[in-house]
Amino acid sequence: MKLGIDMFSYEKIQSFNKLEFMVYDYVMKNGNQVLFMTIRELAEAVYVSTSTILRFCKKVDCDGYAEFRVQFKLYLEQSEQKKPANDIFEILHYFKSTNNVEFEERITKAGKMVQTSKQVIFVGVGSSGILGKYGARYFSNMGKFSHHIDDPFYPIFEDLYEDAIVIALSVSGETQQTVHLINQFKSRHCKIISITNSENSTIAKMSDYNIAYYMTNELVHGEYNVTTQVPVIFVLEAIARRI
Repeated sequence: MKLGIDMFSYEKIQSFNKLEFMVYDYVMKNGNQVLFMTIRELAEAVYVSTSTILRFCKKVDCDGYAEFRVQFKLYLEQSEQKKPANDIFEILHYFKSTNNVEFEERITKAGKMVQTSKQVIFVGVGSSGILGKYGARYFSNMGKFSHHIDDPFYPIFEDLYEDAIVIALSVSGETQQTVHLINQFKSRHCKIISITNSENSTIAKMSDYNIAYYMTNELVHGEYNVTTQVPVIFVLEAIARRI
């Protein structure tokens, strides 16, 4: 059975543990080299055991490493064919991967968490802060009192945020300013929902609930993150419509 593009579906990526995600991250960044690496060479490159590599292969529906290389070669060839419109292709692939019961359950659970809260606070900095502002307005349009904080030094008083739920936005999931804000809200017993590019990040692990979207990380000049945030808008609107 040919897997190709479907070998890295949303469900499969969600099933990776921390070590398996490291393998995934490496093969996606070093695809052409991986095709010519032995299982031991790949394990050494990622600093994991060969057993981890085999578990990773099994999770993408490959019987072993040899089959994985065959399927991964097909995956790369199909991706190359889509290269002229790679950004559109990746977004369309994301939407296709969310058309399942598991994703609907995750969105519905987040919606119920928001529904039982008195207010919603969006936190994030940079482009995530801008999306937080959009989310606050969208949720308010849906009848849920919401506002956003994009200043890490914003004063947070316990009596103002009773029964509040925080929606933290961060592509990397490692933004120090956002971590600082989450710490303050957690100390005031607020529930935290995070939307990040990976569930294996600090912010995701600090949260009571995380929704990860797994898009290709893109940096400009090695510093400015330009990873598409279309999935974030989609997730925010999907949650709001289920309040």
